Amino acid sequence: MKDSPGVVDLLGVLAYAELSAFARLTDDAAALAPSLADRAALSELAVAEYGHFRLLRDQLAELGADPERAMAPFVEPLDAWHAQTAPSDWLEALVKAYVGEGIAFDFYREAARRLDPPIAKLVDVVSADEGRSQFAVERVRAALKADPAASGRLALWARRLVGEALSQGQRVAAARPELARMLVEAGADDQAEVSRMFARLTEEHGKRMAALGL
Repeated sequence: MKDSPGVVDLLGVLAYAELSAFARLTDDAAALAPSLADRAALSELAVAEYGHFRLLRDQLAELGADPERAMAPFVEPLDAWHAQTAPSDWLEALVKAYVGEGIAFDFYREAARRLDPPIAKLVDVVSADEGRSQFAVERVRAALKADPAASGRLALWARRLVGEALSQGQRVAAARPELARMLVEAGADDQAEVSRMFARLTEEHGKRMAALGL
């Protein structure tokens, strides 16, 4: 399946997602981090995201695709998602980095399940959280211990992040049918398998919320 247009789309959307994550984490580190230690830690995560972008860019070039053209269809929907989910404070930024990015990468991994092993492995590598989960969980749980009333606000924020992510995902799927077909075919032997796929996504999201104490 490596020659499928859907493969280039998948690597393109991942590449732009990683480039965007690098930029957003850098911005959040500068604007929202409450301490220099937090700023440094978030900056390290941003560097890891940029490393993932480079891996994807190089793989696209190896496949004979132009990385910039491969990313171009996803600039508007991903930028729109980030604009609609701009965090207002440090805790919202952490929840977004953990929950919002997490469910997006779950979808990408599902789409890659039947790809050639080297491509599927690359998707696994670049969708790894690189310590993002531990970083977010530790700080959010500590904040909730100090201020339990914040849990309701953050739970609503996480729900909004997921809703906006699904909405933007539908826009991408409508615009890039080859990519959408990969996701469907990855679990479409029958309707039961599609249901299992969504059950897996829901389960992973639930685990993240529980880890945060939400």
